Amino acid sequence: MRYEIRIDGQMSDTLISAFPELDSVVVPHQTVLYGPVTDEAHLYGLLTRFQSLGLRVLELRRLPE
Repeated sequence: MRYEIRIDGQMSDTLISAFPELDSVVVPHQTVLYGPVTDEAHLYGLLTRFQSLGLRVLELRRLPE
């Protein structure tokens, strides 16, 4: 499964490096992370990392195969 996750604001390179399994692109006022998510545990782990780093998830969606 591939997901796209939109984060409020522009993440620094240091914050982006906390998610090595995802690619990223910065758009106005947001950072978009995208890539493979292996299972529910991986997804919940990503959400926990976002929360622990104080990042606000604006949107999370599964991408079509």
